[in-house]
Amino acid sequence: MPGFTLRVWLTRNPEPGTRNCMVVTMLDLAGKRVIVVGLARSGAAACRLLLKQGATVIGADRRGVREIGADLCSLERDGVGLELGEQYLHSLLLADLIVVSPGIDLREPSFQRVREAGIPLIGEVELAYRYSEATLIGITGTNGKSTTTTLLGAILTQAGLPSHVAGNIGTPLCGVAPSLAAGEFVVTELSSFQLETIREFRPRVALLLNLAPDHLDRYDCVEDYYRAKARIFENQQPSDVAIVNADDPLVLQAAVQARGRRFAFSRTRPLDAGAYVSEDHLILNLDGRRETICRVSEVKIQGVHNLENALAASLAAAVAGISPMAIRNALVSFEGLPHRLEYVAEIGGVRYIDDSKGTNVGAVIRSLQSFTVPIVLIAGGKDKQSDFGPLVPLVRERVKRLILIGQAAPTLRRALAGACPMEETSSLEEAVRCAATAASPGEVVLLSPACASFDMFTDFEERGRVFKAAVRGLPPAADSTRGQA
Repeated sequence: MPGFTLRVWLTRNPEPGTRNCMVVTMLDLAGKRVIVVGLARSGAAACRLLLKQGATVIGADRRGVREIGADLCSLERDGVGLELGEQYLHSLLLADLIVVSPGIDLREPSFQRVREAGIPLIGEVELAYRYSEATLIGITGTNGKSTTTTLLGAILTQAGLPSHVAGNIGTPLCGVAPSLAAGEFVVTELSSFQLETIREFRPRVALLLNLAPDHLDRYDCVEDYYRAKARIFENQQPSDVAIVNADDPLVLQAAVQARGRRFAFSRTRPLDAGAYVSEDHLILNLDGRRETICRVSEVKIQGVHNLENALAASLAAAVAGISPMAIRNALVSFEGLPHRLEYVAEIGGVRYIDDSKGTNVGAVIRSLQSFTVPIVLIAGGKDKQSDFGPLVPLVRERVKRLILIGQAAPTLRRALAGACPMEETSSLEEAVRCAATAASPGEVVLLSPACASFDMFTDFEERGRVFKAAVRGLPPAADSTRGQA
């Protein structure tokens, strides 16, 4: 497709006066004492990259030997020193550099003392960036990050470009980006926690999908959370690309200082520069050239939020020079990710949908908007200090019955009082049985919790698996589609 094509400059030491150069400050870590705080996947990957750079690496984690298990033994064999248990932060002030994993809360007093001492502190994403020549595409937002990241990776693969998917989606950036050559793409999902600790991190294409209150158990106020998300644009230059959601006023406000070339996507109105929906078609309009990608009905992943994800991924692919045909081929074949409005089964005319990844109010609103039939909603879990009030209008309009689980059940009951009939259950399995009794043919049973999972499950994935197993364990019905997933 003619029109705007992303150009990539990867010169680390440009000649004076060279324009649009990408200058990355390399870290000289040989012989330096580096403490990595948090030894989950990203922390372990950071440790191994630091060892390759000649650093003396100390891994610190609140968990003990039994909790970390085999990963800990592997790190020790590789030469990582370990500081575990309640005193895991006691030697931070002896470090030359501290690398923190995204699960670490930087409000901890120990980190305030680190800042006062002037010890550099970065995250795993920043570390990976300093040692990578790949072209990074960064994607953040409250909801839809994983789907958009995976879909964009699928589009690039469809187009035959060397590309990888990493970041918050599961594969640490430190485990991928440093080994790649210039010209290879890394599509990187970025959480607000990862963006808190960037310094020079500069995605050549940055996407901010949407913003809604979330993680208020980690941030002092919602504005702090929004500011962390907006940092994805912080180091971009005019030669870069900033992609925003034209339908989200919070996104537009967050991106007001972005210096990259601006493109937008919208599912509600035409745009002069971007991607949008018009007369049931996905349209790209770049540099005055209008291209049709496909019909909305051809996009395999369903739901209003997935339509936005498809627009965002299509636009990012287009500015990277991908043809409309390659974009279309990926959109019509991409199956989506588990636990994001995932169809589980139809039993007795009732559809069961797993949206366990709906861990905040904004996600649940978008999921409820995706159905026009009555919904039996299963919600609840660990409260993240969310305001559930915005759910009231849609629950009143679309939810036939609300079944509550987990720690937040009483809070949800109070917040949604009067919006619909509701009941509390002691387990997700019991909730599924109650939902099956309440739902009638043609209706939907939807797991979309609006909460974290950690009160009852190890993560949202386990919660989704338990939901699907409970659905499959329902009494047999005549409907032959039972058990599809």
